[in-house]
Amino acid sequence: MEMRALKVEKRDGTGKQVAKRLRRAGRIPGTVYGGERPVNVAIDPRDVLRLIHGHAGGTQLVQLSFAEGGEPRMAIIRDMQFDPVSEYLVHADLQEVRMDQAIQVTVPVRHVGDAIGVRDTKGILEMVLREVQVSCLPAAIPDFLEADVSNLAIGDVFIVGNLPVPEGVRVLTDAGQAVATVAPPAAEEVVAAPVAAAAAVAATPAEPEVLTERKPKEEADEKKK
Repeated sequence: MEMRALKVEKRDGTGKQVAKRLRRAGRIPGTVYGGERPVNVAIDPRDVLRLIHGHAGGTQLVQLSFAEGGEPRMAIIRDMQFDPVSEYLVHADLQEVRMDQAIQVTVPVRHVGDAIGVRDTKGILEMVLREVQVSCLPAAIPDFLEADVSNLAIGDVFIVGNLPVPEGVRVLTDAGQAVATVAPPAAEEVVAAPVAAAAAVAATPAEPEVLTERKPKEEADEKKK
């Protein structure tokens, strides 16, 4: 996994007013866990967004340095909070890690290949699971795991146990959990019976009017008028 640098500075105080002041200054509040005690920090949100660009859903390993000095620390971005209206990043949590100790993280699953059930029989590929839990050393965290669905026919299922896993990575998610499957194609819409019946009636030609021969008495009455 690629490692990037992130600079933070320690902050005093907590609460909404502190957070508002930070955001007005172009910073957001954050917390670094994993040490002797949690450390409250201020972070430039643009730096965080640059770090996670291209790593959506993945775990990003960072070299954390403090503006006040000291030895850099290794950490992962554990959680981010976004404003539900503006969608701006408003808070970030980081977890300090040791490079010689395994950690549990979430890794995205990406499907690759063109399923034969989709290509040949117009089935529908359904991704059932998009991430798995793994345990590994921080330096071995994969960006994603690939699910090759090329051989899936209609009704076939790709399970977690089929995922190729790099050396040093242990998958914690149940091996029998479905990752992807190919469903049958959607049934064609059938015309409702009343509509079909009305169409049949409209298509039936009307019978011609039958003209009957006038009787003599009817002709005589007509002449008297």
